[in-house]
Amino acid sequence: MSLIQEKSVHDHAAVRDGLSPAPPIGAGRRGPAALLGLLGSAGQSLRLLTAAGGPRYAVALAVDAVGGGMLRPFLLLYGVGMLHLGAGAVGLALSAGMVAGLLVVPLTGRWIDRGARTLPAAVTLLLRAAGALALLLADGLAGFTAAAVLFGVGSQSWPTTHAAVVSTLTEGRHRDAALAAGRAVRNAGLGAGALLATVAVSGGAGAIRLLAGVTGAACLSAACLVGSLRVRAAQTAQPGTSQERREPLRRITLLSLANLPYAFCFDVLEVALPALLVLQLHASPAWSSGLFVGNTVLVIALQLALVLRLADRSRRAVLAASGALLAVSYLGFWAAGALGGTSGAAGVAVVSVLYTLGEILYTGSGTALVAAVAPPHLLGRALARWELSMGVGRAAAPAVLTALPAAGPAALWVPLAAATALGALAVLRLGPAR
Repeated sequence: MSLIQEKSVHDHAAVRDGLSPAPPIGAGRRGPAALLGLLGSAGQSLRLLTAAGGPRYAVALAVDAVGGGMLRPFLLLYGVGMLHLGAGAVGLALSAGMVAGLLVVPLTGRWIDRGARTLPAAVTLLLRAAGALALLLADGLAGFTAAAVLFGVGSQSWPTTHAAVVSTLTEGRHRDAALAAGRAVRNAGLGAGALLATVAVSGGAGAIRLLAGVTGAACLSAACLVGSLRVRAAQTAQPGTSQERREPLRRITLLSLANLPYAFCFDVLEVALPALLVLQLHASPAWSSGLFVGNTVLVIALQLALVLRLADRSRRAVLAASGALLAVSYLGFWAAGALGGTSGAAGVAVVSVLYTLGEILYTGSGTALVAAVAPPHLLGRALARWELSMGVGRAAAPAVLTALPAAGPAALWVPLAAATALGALAVLRLGPAR
């Protein structure tokens, strides 16, 4: 059974269960015009997710994002303030959780390649619910470490499982739009959850424990919703020789290696720019908060719209362009830092718009490109390799971004720009042509 036939079966089941089947792309129109017709209301992202997996899946994503946003920024605070652990020990525990999560990602990919779809996604959510429970029961470093590992495994495997679910239920540019909608909803949920948590933590220890409980309940509810969909991929014949079947996977491996410097971009916002503004420019911390809020708003507002607008361009070209934008923005941050004072802070804010556009194009094209070129029977391994490269990059980023500035601003921004530009060139030369 092909993916198209499988999707048709799912759509019939969705109608029977009261869900919304994924609408055909291009009905009455062709190309980008058909995709742009999907826009037109504030709830477009949720509607696309509903089309991709039904209302239950869309609600699950939103609930999980809000729950994650409530606790994720405060895990360090929980370990130090609630369990009275040293900041160094808490940091090591959180790093152990991230490493454990990275080690599990390839296993998740192989599980997906056996046909599983919603079950792995539900399990990642259950692991995070278990992590919240372990956090509530923890009375020392061992319990906190166990919670960090559960959170790490669940969080690191989630992007792979989510992309596999969406790729099974949608096709082509509709898949790209659904993935973009998922990112927009997740950013909105994380932001809303973090805002609620910021207000709640003023209530002291009891409020922080409540955050952990609400996060666990949110993840458990989301897991039940996702698990109830029971979507699997049909086992299909594997055409061609073994070499022909694995050639796309080799190209995806090369693409994943080129992705390593790209992945630093997320921690540029969370680590490098606050350090630049506060330590080098001596600006108020409010500038850092403003940049984070502005980035979140732009991602929510533009992620889906830009993916649809660029639907007539190859995903490889868009991914390479995102690297070029990020590289130019890094040089812009270097130049803005040289201005000093308020002028420098304002320059950083202006350049951050260019940086955010690069981030949006990157997240809107990378996973979509991998999903488009991966053979159906190797979808899980392909997505796992891509997400593993992103996870490795993000794991290395905090150490690199905090160590290099000690040698001067140029020691950070110039190598980062050069590495990202080389990654973009590698994408153009080695990436799959889709």
